[in-house]
Amino acid sequence: MIIKPKYRGFICTTVHPMGCRKNIWDQIEYIKSKGKIDGPKRVLVIGSSTGYGLASRIAAAYGFSATTIGVFFEKPGTDCKTGSAGWYNNRFFEAQAKKDGLDAAHVNGDAFSRDVKTQTIDMIKDFMPDGKVDLIVYSLAAPKRKDFGADRIYNSVIKPVGSAFTAKTVDFHTGKVTDISIAPAQDDEIMETVAVMGGEDWKLWVNDLARAGTLAAGAETMAFSYIGPSVTHAIYKDGTIGRGKADLEVKSKEIGDELSGIGGRSFISINKAVVTQASSAIPVVPLYMSLLFKVMKEKGLHENCIEQMYRLFSEKLYNGSEVITDETGRLRMDDFEMREDVQSEVTRLWGAVDSDNIYRLSDLEGFRNDFFKLFGFARDDVDYEADVDVEVML
Repeated sequence: MIIKPKYRGFICTTVHPMGCRKNIWDQIEYIKSKGKIDGPKRVLVIGSSTGYGLASRIAAAYGFSATTIGVFFEKPGTDCKTGSAGWYNNRFFEAQAKKDGLDAAHVNGDAFSRDVKTQTIDMIKDFMPDGKVDLIVYSLAAPKRKDFGADRIYNSVIKPVGSAFTAKTVDFHTGKVTDISIAPAQDDEIMETVAVMGGEDWKLWVNDLARAGTLAAGAETMAFSYIGPSVTHAIYKDGTIGRGKADLEVKSKEIGDELSGIGGRSFISINKAVVTQASSAIPVVPLYMSLLFKVMKEKGLHENCIEQMYRLFSEKLYNGSEVITDETGRLRMDDFEMREDVQSEVTRLWGAVDSDNIYRLSDLEGFRNDFFKLFGFARDDVDYEADVDVEVML
């Protein structure tokens, strides 16, 4: 099959396996180039499809020489349709890891379900050394969650809370800058978004792992969040997503209290803005990130997911001394993004940017390329005219 990118808004409906393979290879080579870290050797990543979850798994495997289990919910290719990017990502990562002498396994299914939690626990007992894990990375980014106990599906929304929100946004495919207005969320929409994006399921995972006796002494866990600048607060930090992230922080403290009995800890890592399918869907954010990328690249501060995860592990968490957090106990990987000199320049550009100057004032082209690279496209080292096998099996 010859595969070309097809998309609708922030959704790419085709995926190129060889591009995904190159993406994985690049991340592995980056970690290899940076050297080893004295970190956990038994790592579970819940949500290892793409983005920070995938990068944390690669960084753990090649940085710590860790045995890893990835949990994801992805689809293989068929004779008439490509598989999902996460399918190919995990296929190529596990194949290369095993070739390099690293143990890697997976569970493919709905991580919110009891069945997948049970399957994962059984795999830990059979696959992990001593049947336990040292680090649990929780990195789910799902638009909906099925509550199997209540037989109910919760759907998240991206809306402000309290009052309507109007701001600039950009169609990153066309470069057209417009104003967008979004009505505030209703109470039930806020509740459902918290149910999807909050920390309830993370806590269920840790509790189940503890009850099953699969947490090693000193086991740690972490989840990812974002704060961002004031220009995005209404739609992110102070919006429905932010309510979910606030619940994530509450649950992190509760999980930490429970893990303290075995000498463990729980962390929230506040990460830098990067291009993911989820971030591409949030109004205002693609425009902000396009301006941010230009400024950070000019200052030599820009980082992608794998660079962030290596710095998180090597400098913040497993640096051989004290864990580096802010005053609330959060790991701050947005420290470069939120520098005063970076944000003041982004603010200046935000006030000036429009459809006519978008390509001069921003790195919209870089944003767009990062988006298509998520799906294996926009790479100079892939022959997109070649016939490829989409039925790559795990």
